[in-house]
Amino acid sequence: MTRLPFLTSRLQGFGTTIFAEMSALAARTGALNLGQGFPDTDGPTAVSEAAIAAIRAGVNQYPPGPGIEDLRVAVAEHQARFWNLSFDPASEILVTAGATEALAATLLALCESGDEVVVFDPTYDSYAAGVALAGGRMRGVLLRPEEATTPGAHTRFVFDPDELRRAFNPKTRLLLLNTPHNPTGKVFTTEELELIAELCQEHDVLAVTDEVYEHLVFDGHAHQPLATFPGMAERTLTVSSGGKTFSFTGWKIGWVCGPAPLVAAVRTAKQFLTFVNGAPFQPAIAVGLRLADEYFATFASDLQAKRDLLGSFLTEAGFEVLSPEGTYFATVDIRSVGAADTVDFCLSLPERAGVVAVPSSVFYQDPRDGRHLARFCFAKKDTVLTDAGHRLLAAFG
Repeated sequence: MTRLPFLTSRLQGFGTTIFAEMSALAARTGALNLGQGFPDTDGPTAVSEAAIAAIRAGVNQYPPGPGIEDLRVAVAEHQARFWNLSFDPASEILVTAGATEALAATLLALCESGDEVVVFDPTYDSYAAGVALAGGRMRGVLLRPEEATTPGAHTRFVFDPDELRRAFNPKTRLLLLNTPHNPTGKVFTTEELELIAELCQEHDVLAVTDEVYEHLVFDGHAHQPLATFPGMAERTLTVSSGGKTFSFTGWKIGWVCGPAPLVAAVRTAKQFLTFVNGAPFQPAIAVGLRLADEYFATFASDLQAKRDLLGSFLTEAGFEVLSPEGTYFATVDIRSVGAADTVDFCLSLPERAGVVAVPSSVFYQDPRDGRHLARFCFAKKDTVLTDAGHRLLAAFG
């Protein structure tokens, strides 16, 4: 990658994000954008109308530093309702500019220069940048596709428990866990989470969990917050947002929950990033968090159907599909259609098929580990997925 003049050494290599590059490619070529992870429809009308009402009511100036009280109360209600987790809205919940700022502020607040952060590789791209900004170092534990043991079962991503154990050492400060996991779509199992909890306690490591896809889980899998495991509530910061759950990704309303001393540390860093944000959107997301259970269940089932729709086209076109257990994204093995390098494959895909995907190699610390994988977003209208499917069939089928 070209070295950028003037850019500090710790951010060299973090140029324009792959999402911006592939979205620009989609716009330039007129291809269907199944790359960047955003839906192409708005979320619940009740939520958008609440934002409009807030704007008209004059909720347009700086909100309180920790976030408006009603949203913090709604987050606390949500955590208790769905996950049986108890948080004090006054001291244990902080509203942020999306989950990305929550994670950045957490890393800046808790990491000293030279500290190590255990992550599961591949990682969402902001993790590496956040760790670098904090002067830390990522210690990756590789997630590998495992062949299904029964006919028709989905391929899962798994890790080597011994590799995870070796990742912990005296320099380890944090474990950063994303479940459901982007980009693989993995939902971590009870046994895996028990091991993670055991190691965090054994090595006195804090845990930061990115749970933005907490409600987008398929096939009977269950999301389990790490903070619910014995001994973890007092050492875990839980991060989420309203963007994915309510299909308002551009509002950037997120939050971090955890013990008051940890949240206070994060708040100290956060106040010098955006300070505050999204005043009229905060009460609207509070409305979303209080929607009936039916909304959350229906949203997940509808998204599962979209996963299956795109997956059926990809399979018919000859791709080996690593069907996700959650999130917005499906991964394919491009070797199944005779391709070898995912960057070359994704750059040529708009011209070849009129579709944009993201090369999964960009999410790996060693890009060679993901050289054969590409990621498609299925959080789109059925008509768009069907059109994309037919284009892929014409190009590869």
